[in-house]
Amino acid sequence: MAKGRFASSEDVFDYVMGFVNVEKGQKTEFKLDRMRDLCAKLGNPEAGWPCIHVAGSKGKGSVSAMASRILEAHGLRTGLYTSPHLLRWKERISLAGDEMDEEILVESMEDLLPLVDGKSATEFVGGELPTYFELTTLVGFLAFRKAGCKAAVIETGLGGRLDSTNVVPSLASVITPIELEHTEWLGDSIAKIAFEKAGIIKPGKPCFVSRQKAEAMKVFVETCKERGSPLVAVENAARIGKIELSRSGTEAVIAFPGMGAFEARRSYRTPLVGSVQAENMALAILAARALAPDLTPAEAAFGLSRSRLPARFEVLDLEPPVVLDGAHTPASMRLCLESFDRIFPGPADLVFACAHDKNHAEMAAILEGRFRSVTITRPGTFKQSEPAKVAASFGLAEGGCSLIEDTKEALLAARERARKDGLPLLVAGSFYLCSEAAKLLLQR
Repeated sequence: MAKGRFASSEDVFDYVMGFVNVEKGQKTEFKLDRMRDLCAKLGNPEAGWPCIHVAGSKGKGSVSAMASRILEAHGLRTGLYTSPHLLRWKERISLAGDEMDEEILVESMEDLLPLVDGKSATEFVGGELPTYFELTTLVGFLAFRKAGCKAAVIETGLGGRLDSTNVVPSLASVITPIELEHTEWLGDSIAKIAFEKAGIIKPGKPCFVSRQKAEAMKVFVETCKERGSPLVAVENAARIGKIELSRSGTEAVIAFPGMGAFEARRSYRTPLVGSVQAENMALAILAARALAPDLTPAEAAFGLSRSRLPARFEVLDLEPPVVLDGAHTPASMRLCLESFDRIFPGPADLVFACAHDKNHAEMAAILEGRFRSVTITRPGTFKQSEPAKVAASFGLAEGGCSLIEDTKEALLAARERARKDGLPLLVAGSFYLCSEAAKLLLQR
Protein backbone atom coordinates (compact mmCIF):
# COMPACT_ATOMS: atom_id res chain seq x y z
CA MET A 1 0.00 0.00 0.00
CA ALA A 2 1.19 3.50 -0.80
CA LYS A 3 2.66 5.74 1.87
CA GLY A 4 0.33 8.14 3.61
CA ARG A 5 -2.40 5.91 5.02
CA PHE A 6 -1.89 7.21 8.59
CA ALA A 7 -2.06 10.88 9.53
CA SER A 8 -1.13 10.46 13.20
CA SER A 9 -0.13 7.98 15.89
CA GLU A 10 -3.79 7.82 16.90
CA ASP A 11 -4.58 6.52 13.41
CA VAL A 12 -1.90 3.87 13.94
CA PHE A 13 -3.46 2.98 17.30
CA ASP A 14 -6.90 2.61 15.73
CA TYR A 15 -5.43 0.26 13.11
CA VAL A 16 -3.49 -2.03 15.46
CA MET A 17 -6.51 -2.19 17.79
CA GLY A 18 -8.21 -4.15 15.05
CA PHE A 19 -6.02 -7.16 15.86
CA VAL A 20 -6.32 -9.61 18.75
CA ASN A 21 -5.67 -7.82 22.04
CA VAL A 22 -4.89 -9.88 25.14
CA GLU A 23 -5.18 -6.72 27.27
CA LYS A 24 -8.91 -6.78 26.45
CA GLY A 25 -9.20 -10.43 27.46
CA GLN A 26 -9.08 -11.79 23.90
CA LYS A 27 -7.37 -15.13 23.46
CA THR A 28 -4.31 -16.07 21.44
CA GLU A 29 -1.52 -18.61 21.53
CA PHE A 30 1.74 -17.13 22.82
CA LYS A 31 4.73 -17.95 20.63
CA LEU A 32 7.69 -16.14 19.11
CA ASP A 33 8.06 -17.69 15.66
CA ARG A 34 5.72 -15.17 14.00
CA MET A 35 7.46 -12.27 15.72
CA ARG A 36 10.91 -13.51 14.68
CA ASP A 37 9.75 -13.91 11.09
CA LEU A 38 8.34 -10.38 10.93
CA CYS A 39 11.49 -8.96 12.51
CA ALA A 40 13.64 -10.72 9.90
CA LYS A 41 11.52 -9.33 7.07
CA LEU A 42 11.98 -5.83 8.52
CA GLY A 43 15.76 -6.15 8.71
CA ASN A 44 15.89 -7.14 12.39
CA PRO A 45 15.25 -3.74 13.98
CA GLU A 46 15.24 -5.39 17.44
CA ALA A 47 18.99 -5.96 17.11
CA GLY A 48 19.87 -2.38 16.21
CA TRP A 49 20.83 -1.18 19.68
CA PRO A 50 22.16 -2.65 22.96
CA CYS A 51 19.28 -3.07 25.37
CA ILE A 52 18.10 -3.90 28.87
CA HIS A 53 15.10 -6.25 29.07
CA VAL A 54 12.85 -5.93 32.14
CA ALA A 55 10.25 -8.39 33.46
CA GLY A 56 8.43 -8.85 36.76
CA SER A 57 5.04 -8.65 38.42
CA LYS A 58 5.45 -5.15 39.86
CA GLY A 59 8.00 -2.38 39.59
CA LYS A 60 9.16 -3.24 36.07
CA GLY A 61 7.81 -0.01 34.61
CA SER A 62 9.53 2.08 37.26
CA VAL A 63 12.88 0.33 36.77
CA SER A 64 12.55 0.69 33.00
CA ALA A 65 11.85 4.41 33.21
CA MET A 66 14.77 4.94 35.59
CA ALA A 67 17.27 2.91 33.56
CA SER A 68 16.36 4.75 30.36
CA ARG A 69 16.88 8.14 31.99
CA ILE A 70 20.23 7.03 33.40
CA LEU A 71 21.43 5.90 29.97
CA GLU A 72 20.18 9.17 28.50
CA ALA A 73 22.12 11.11 31.15
CA HIS A 74 25.21 9.14 30.10
CA GLY A 75 24.78 10.57 26.61
CA LEU A 76 23.01 7.68 24.89
CA ARG A 77 19.87 8.38 22.87
CA THR A 78 17.66 5.77 24.51
CA GLY A 79 14.38 4.23 23.41
CA LEU A 80 11.90 3.20 26.11
CA TYR A 81 9.14 0.65 25.48
CA THR A 82 6.52 0.25 28.24
CA SER A 83 2.90 -0.75 28.78
CA PRO A 84 0.10 -0.06 29.36
CA HIS A 85 -0.41 3.55 28.31
CA LEU A 86 -2.38 6.02 30.41
CA LEU A 87 -3.60 8.78 28.10
CA ARG A 88 -2.24 8.02 24.63
CA TRP A 89 -0.91 4.95 22.84
CA LYS A 90 2.33 6.73 21.90
CA GLU A 91 3.35 6.75 25.60
CA ARG A 92 4.44 3.14 25.03
CA ILE A 93 7.15 4.13 22.54
CA SER A 94 9.26 7.04 23.76
CA LEU A 95 12.74 8.48 24.04
CA ALA A 96 13.46 7.77 27.71
CA GLY A 97 9.96 9.00 28.52
CA ASP A 98 9.94 11.98 26.15
CA GLU A 99 7.51 11.88 23.24
CA MET A 100 8.63 10.26 20.01
CA ASP A 101 8.06 12.38 16.90
CA GLU A 102 4.70 11.66 15.29
CA GLU A 103 6.36 11.37 11.89
CA ILE A 104 8.65 8.58 13.10
CA LEU A 105 5.76 6.57 14.56
CA VAL A 106 3.66 6.98 11.43
CA GLU A 107 6.55 6.08 9.10
CA SER A 108 7.32 3.01 11.21
CA MET A 109 3.76 1.74 10.81
CA GLU A 110 3.88 2.53 7.08
CA ASP A 111 7.00 0.34 6.82
CA LEU A 112 5.25 -2.48 8.63
CA LEU A 113 1.93 -2.19 6.81
CA PRO A 114 2.79 -4.18 3.63
CA LEU A 115 3.62 -7.22 5.78
CA VAL A 116 0.24 -7.31 7.55
CA ASP A 117 -2.45 -5.32 5.77
CA GLY A 118 -5.07 -7.43 4.05
CA LYS A 119 -3.22 -10.65 4.82
CA SER A 120 -4.96 -13.83 5.86
CA ALA A 121 -3.90 -15.88 8.87
CA THR A 122 -2.46 -18.59 6.63
CA GLU A 123 0.11 -16.13 5.28
CA PHE A 124 1.82 -15.86 8.68
CA VAL A 125 4.11 -18.31 10.41
CA GLY A 126 1.98 -20.44 12.73
CA GLY A 127 -1.24 -19.76 10.85
CA GLU A 128 -2.45 -16.89 13.05
CA LEU A 129 -2.67 -13.15 12.48
CA PRO A 130 -0.26 -11.00 14.49
CA THR A 131 -1.63 -9.44 17.67
CA TYR A 132 -2.09 -5.84 18.76
CA PHE A 133 0.87 -6.14 21.13
CA GLU A 134 3.11 -7.71 18.49
CA LEU A 135 2.38 -4.91 16.04
CA THR A 136 2.88 -2.23 18.70
CA THR A 137 6.19 -3.83 19.65
CA LEU A 138 7.33 -3.93 16.03
CA VAL A 139 6.42 -0.26 15.58
CA GLY A 140 8.51 0.45 18.69
CA PHE A 141 11.55 -1.40 17.33
CA LEU A 142 11.28 0.37 13.98
CA ALA A 143 10.81 3.76 15.63
CA PHE A 144 13.92 3.32 17.79
CA ARG A 145 15.91 2.48 14.65
CA LYS A 146 14.54 5.49 12.75
CA ALA A 147 15.19 7.77 15.73
CA GLY A 148 18.85 6.75 15.83
CA CYS A 149 18.72 5.24 19.30
CA LYS A 150 22.03 4.04 20.71
CA ALA A 151 20.39 2.04 23.54
CA ALA A 152 16.96 0.82 24.55
CA VAL A 153 15.10 -0.37 27.63
CA ILE A 154 12.34 -2.85 26.82
CA GLU A 155 9.63 -3.78 29.33
CA THR A 156 7.84 -7.08 28.80
CA GLY A 157 4.10 -7.06 28.38
CA LEU A 158 2.99 -10.41 29.81
CA GLY A 159 5.34 -12.98 31.31
CA GLY A 160 8.68 -13.10 29.54
CA ARG A 161 9.58 -16.40 27.87
CA LEU A 162 6.96 -16.08 25.11
CA ASP A 163 6.33 -12.35 25.35
CA SER A 164 6.59 -10.53 22.02
CA THR A 165 9.50 -8.47 23.32
CA ASN A 166 11.63 -11.57 23.93
CA VAL A 167 13.18 -11.43 20.49
CA VAL A 168 15.65 -8.77 21.66
CA PRO A 169 19.31 -9.86 22.08
CA SER A 170 19.54 -8.01 25.40
CA LEU A 171 22.88 -7.37 27.10
CA ALA A 172 21.26 -7.39 30.54
CA SER A 173 17.99 -8.56 32.02
CA VAL A 174 16.17 -7.30 35.11
CA ILE A 175 13.51 -9.20 37.04
CA THR A 176 11.48 -7.32 39.63
CA PRO A 177 9.36 -9.03 42.36
CA ILE A 178 7.20 -11.98 41.32
CA GLU A 179 3.60 -12.40 42.43
CA LEU A 180 0.70 -14.63 41.46
CA GLU A 181 -0.66 -12.82 38.38
CA HIS A 182 -2.19 -13.73 35.04
CA THR A 183 -2.34 -17.31 36.30
CA GLU A 184 -4.46 -18.42 33.32
CA TRP A 185 -1.48 -17.58 31.11
CA LEU A 186 1.58 -17.96 33.31
CA GLY A 187 0.76 -20.77 35.74
CA ASP A 188 -0.76 -21.13 39.19
CA SER A 189 2.36 -20.97 41.37
CA ILE A 190 5.21 -18.56 42.06
CA ALA A 191 7.67 -21.10 40.64
CA LYS A 192 5.74 -21.45 37.36
CA ILE A 193 5.44 -17.69 36.94
CA ALA A 194 9.13 -17.23 37.77
CA PHE A 195 9.95 -19.78 35.06
CA GLU A 196 8.09 -17.64 32.51
CA LYS A 197 9.83 -14.45 33.67
CA ALA A 198 13.23 -16.20 33.63
CA GLY A 199 12.74 -16.77 29.93
CA ILE A 200 14.22 -13.31 29.25
CA ILE A 201 17.62 -14.29 30.72
CA LYS A 202 20.12 -14.50 27.85
CA PRO A 203 23.09 -16.91 27.83
CA GLY A 204 26.21 -15.34 29.28
CA LYS A 205 24.51 -11.99 29.99
CA PRO A 206 23.95 -10.69 33.53
CA CYS A 207 20.57 -10.85 35.23
CA PHE A 208 19.76 -8.36 37.99
CA VAL A 209 17.01 -9.37 40.39
CA SER A 210 15.18 -7.65 43.20
CA ARG A 211 14.41 -9.33 46.50
CA GLN A 212 12.28 -12.36 45.68
CA LYS A 213 10.28 -15.10 47.33
CA ALA A 214 12.42 -18.20 47.86
CA GLU A 215 10.51 -20.19 45.21
CA ALA A 216 11.19 -17.53 42.59
CA MET A 217 14.84 -17.03 43.49
CA LYS A 218 15.46 -20.75 43.19
CA VAL A 219 14.22 -20.65 39.58
CA PHE A 220 16.41 -17.66 38.75
CA VAL A 221 19.51 -19.22 40.30
CA GLU A 222 18.98 -22.45 38.36
CA THR A 223 18.26 -20.67 35.08
CA CYS A 224 21.33 -18.44 35.35
CA LYS A 225 23.50 -21.47 36.17
CA GLU A 226 22.17 -23.35 33.12
CA ARG A 227 22.78 -20.39 30.81
CA GLY A 228 26.10 -19.25 32.24
CA SER A 229 24.58 -15.91 33.15
CA PRO A 230 25.88 -13.95 36.14
CA LEU A 231 23.11 -13.45 38.72
CA VAL A 232 23.24 -10.17 40.66
CA ALA A 233 20.82 -9.90 43.60
CA VAL A 234 20.15 -6.30 44.59
CA GLU A 235 20.32 -7.07 48.32
CA ASN A 236 23.90 -8.26 47.86
CA ALA A 237 25.04 -5.61 45.36
CA ALA A 238 23.58 -2.51 47.03
CA ARG A 239 23.42 -1.13 50.55
CA ILE A 240 20.28 0.96 50.96
CA GLY A 241 20.19 3.35 53.90
CA LYS A 242 17.77 6.08 54.92
CA ILE A 243 14.65 6.36 52.75
CA GLU A 244 12.51 9.51 52.77
CA LEU A 245 9.15 9.89 51.04
CA SER A 246 7.25 13.05 50.13
CA ARG A 247 4.54 14.08 47.70
CA SER A 248 7.29 15.01 45.26
CA GLY A 249 9.25 11.76 45.29
CA THR A 250 11.59 9.33 47.04
CA GLU A 251 15.11 9.91 48.30
CA ALA A 252 17.46 7.17 49.52
CA VAL A 253 21.09 6.78 50.49
CA ILE A 254 22.63 3.95 48.46
CA ALA A 255 26.14 2.50 48.22
CA PHE A 256 27.42 -0.24 45.91
CA PRO A 257 30.33 -2.20 47.48
CA GLY A 258 33.07 -3.03 45.01
CA MET A 259 31.75 -0.73 42.28
CA GLY A 260 34.50 1.88 42.20
CA ALA A 261 33.06 5.39 42.27
CA PHE A 262 29.69 3.95 43.29
CA GLU A 263 31.13 2.52 46.53
CA ALA A 264 30.62 5.76 48.41
CA ARG A 265 27.28 6.37 50.13
CA ARG A 266 25.29 8.83 48.07
CA SER A 267 21.80 10.24 48.10
CA TYR A 268 19.72 9.42 45.02
CA ARG A 269 16.28 10.86 44.33
CA THR A 270 13.42 10.03 41.96
CA PRO A 271 10.07 11.76 41.46
CA LEU A 272 8.47 8.31 41.75
CA VAL A 273 6.93 7.84 45.22
CA GLY A 274 7.28 4.75 47.41
CA SER A 275 9.82 3.05 49.65
CA VAL A 276 10.19 0.31 47.03
CA GLN A 277 11.59 2.92 44.66
CA ALA A 278 14.87 2.87 46.60
CA GLU A 279 15.46 -0.72 45.51
CA ASN A 280 14.23 0.12 42.02
CA MET A 281 16.80 2.92 41.80
CA ALA A 282 19.55 0.49 42.79
CA LEU A 283 18.40 -2.05 40.19
CA ALA A 284 18.30 0.60 37.49
CA ILE A 285 21.84 1.74 38.26
CA LEU A 286 23.16 -1.82 38.23
CA ALA A 287 21.50 -2.62 34.91
CA ALA A 288 22.54 0.65 33.28
CA ARG A 289 26.19 0.00 34.19
CA ALA A 290 25.99 -3.29 32.28
CA LEU A 291 25.43 -1.24 29.11
CA ALA A 292 27.58 1.72 30.15
CA PRO A 293 30.48 0.51 32.32
CA ASP A 294 31.92 4.05 32.55
CA LEU A 295 28.68 5.47 33.96
CA THR A 296 29.31 7.97 36.77
CA PRO A 297 27.32 8.43 40.01
CA ALA A 298 26.52 12.00 38.96
CA GLU A 299 25.02 10.78 35.67
CA ALA A 300 23.02 8.12 37.50
CA ALA A 301 21.72 10.66 40.01
CA PHE A 302 20.73 13.10 37.28
CA GLY A 303 18.94 10.42 35.29
CA LEU A 304 17.02 9.20 38.32
CA SER A 305 15.97 12.76 39.16
CA ARG A 306 14.21 12.93 35.77
CA SER A 307 12.46 9.54 35.85
CA ARG A 308 8.70 9.67 35.78
CA LEU A 309 5.95 7.17 35.07
CA PRO A 310 2.19 7.84 35.07
CA ALA A 311 -0.08 6.17 37.63
CA ARG A 312 2.67 4.77 39.85
CA PHE A 313 1.66 6.62 43.00
CA GLU A 314 1.30 9.73 40.88
CA VAL A 315 0.16 12.75 42.88
CA LEU A 316 -1.87 15.03 40.64
CA ASP A 317 -1.27 18.73 41.18
CA LEU A 318 -4.78 19.36 42.49
CA GLU A 319 -6.18 20.61 45.78
CA PRO A 320 -6.99 18.53 47.64
CA PRO A 321 -4.57 16.04 46.06
CA VAL A 322 -5.60 13.04 43.98
CA VAL A 323 -3.28 10.02 43.90
CA LEU A 324 -3.35 7.64 40.93
CA ASP A 325 -1.87 4.19 41.48
CA GLY A 326 -2.33 1.29 39.09
CA ALA A 327 -1.65 -1.21 41.90
CA HIS A 328 -3.72 -4.30 41.07
CA THR A 329 -2.21 -7.11 43.16
CA PRO A 330 -2.24 -7.58 46.94
CA ALA A 331 1.49 -6.93 47.31
CA SER A 332 1.45 -3.79 45.19
CA MET A 333 -1.65 -2.58 47.05
CA ARG A 334 0.18 -2.97 50.38
CA LEU A 335 3.02 -0.84 49.04
CA CYS A 336 0.56 1.74 47.74
CA LEU A 337 -1.18 1.93 51.11
CA GLU A 338 2.15 2.16 52.95
CA SER A 339 3.14 5.18 50.86
CA PHE A 340 -0.31 6.74 51.17
CA ASP A 341 -0.29 6.38 54.96
CA ARG A 342 3.14 8.01 55.24
CA ILE A 343 2.30 10.98 53.02
CA PHE A 344 -1.42 11.42 53.76
CA PRO A 345 -1.89 9.96 57.27
CA GLY A 346 -5.32 11.48 57.96
CA PRO A 347 -8.82 10.80 56.62
CA ALA A 348 -9.11 10.12 52.90
CA ASP A 349 -11.46 8.73 50.27
CA LEU A 350 -10.98 5.85 47.81
CA VAL A 351 -12.20 4.98 44.32
CA PHE A 352 -11.45 1.36 43.45
CA ALA A 353 -11.98 -0.81 40.39
CA CYS A 354 -10.20 -3.83 38.98
CA ALA A 355 -10.38 -6.30 36.13
CA HIS A 356 -12.37 -9.47 36.64
CA ASP A 357 -9.31 -11.68 37.11
CA LYS A 358 -7.73 -9.73 39.99
CA ASN A 359 -7.76 -10.75 43.65
CA HIS A 360 -10.18 -8.08 44.82
CA ALA A 361 -11.08 -9.91 48.05
CA GLU A 362 -7.51 -9.78 49.38
CA MET A 363 -7.06 -6.18 48.25
CA ALA A 364 -10.31 -5.26 50.02
CA ALA A 365 -8.98 -6.83 53.21
CA ILE A 366 -5.78 -4.79 52.93
CA LEU A 367 -7.68 -1.53 52.47
CA GLU A 368 -10.41 -2.28 55.00
CA GLY A 369 -11.11 0.48 57.51
CA ARG A 370 -8.57 2.93 56.11
CA PHE A 371 -10.84 5.25 54.08
CA ARG A 372 -13.75 7.44 55.10
CA SER A 373 -15.63 6.52 51.95
CA VAL A 374 -15.09 3.85 49.30
CA THR A 375 -16.58 4.02 45.82
CA ILE A 376 -16.49 0.91 43.65
CA THR A 377 -16.83 1.24 39.88
CA ARG A 378 -15.68 -0.23 36.58
CA PRO A 379 -12.09 0.29 35.32
CA GLY A 380 -13.46 1.95 32.20
CA THR A 381 -14.73 -0.15 29.31
CA PHE A 382 -11.43 -1.55 28.08
CA LYS A 383 -11.13 -4.44 30.55
CA GLN A 384 -13.72 -7.00 31.61
CA SER A 385 -14.90 -6.35 35.16
CA GLU A 386 -17.47 -7.48 37.72
CA PRO A 387 -18.03 -4.43 39.94
CA ALA A 388 -20.88 -6.00 41.92
CA LYS A 389 -18.58 -8.83 43.08
CA VAL A 390 -15.84 -6.32 43.91
CA ALA A 391 -18.32 -4.24 45.92
CA ALA A 392 -19.38 -7.36 47.83
CA SER A 393 -15.73 -7.91 48.83
CA PHE A 394 -15.60 -4.33 50.10
CA GLY A 395 -18.75 -4.81 52.24
CA LEU A 396 -21.50 -3.34 50.09
CA ALA A 397 -24.19 -5.23 52.02
CA GLU A 398 -22.89 -3.86 55.33
CA GLY A 399 -22.68 -0.32 54.03
CA GLY A 400 -18.90 -0.47 53.72
CA CYS A 401 -18.89 1.13 50.28
CA SER A 402 -21.02 2.48 47.48
CA LEU A 403 -21.31 1.04 43.99
CA ILE A 404 -21.48 3.37 40.98
CA GLU A 405 -20.88 1.30 37.86
CA ASP A 406 -20.48 4.25 35.48
CA THR A 407 -16.79 5.15 35.75
CA LYS A 408 -17.14 8.86 34.98
CA GLU A 409 -20.03 9.29 37.38
CA ALA A 410 -18.17 7.45 40.14
CA LEU A 411 -14.99 9.52 39.73
CA LEU A 412 -16.81 12.84 39.64
CA ALA A 413 -18.95 11.99 42.66
CA ALA A 414 -15.97 10.83 44.73
CA ARG A 415 -13.85 13.81 43.67
CA GLU A 416 -16.60 16.27 44.60
CA ARG A 417 -17.11 14.61 47.99
CA ALA A 418 -13.39 14.69 48.75
CA ARG A 419 -12.99 18.25 47.44
CA LYS A 420 -15.89 19.52 49.55
CA ASP A 421 -14.28 18.19 52.73
CA GLY A 422 -10.68 18.91 51.76
CA LEU A 423 -9.62 15.24 51.77
CA PRO A 424 -7.10 13.46 49.55
CA LEU A 425 -8.52 10.91 47.11
CA LEU A 426 -6.82 7.65 46.13
CA VAL A 427 -7.76 6.10 42.78
CA ALA A 428 -6.40 2.54 42.62
CA GLY A 429 -6.85 -1.03 41.44
CA SER A 430 -6.34 -0.64 37.69
CA PHE A 431 -4.19 1.31 35.25
CA TYR A 432 -7.29 1.63 33.08
CA LEU A 433 -9.20 3.25 35.94
CA CYS A 434 -6.26 5.62 36.48
CA SER A 435 -6.33 6.45 32.78
CA GLU A 436 -10.00 7.40 32.97
CA ALA A 437 -9.34 9.47 36.11
CA ALA A 438 -6.42 11.32 34.55
CA LYS A 439 -8.38 12.19 31.42
CA LEU A 440 -11.37 13.37 33.41
CA LEU A 441 -9.74 15.22 36.30
CA LEU A 442 -6.90 16.87 34.40
CA GLN A 443 -9.34 18.13 31.74
CA ARG A 444 -11.41 19.73 34.48
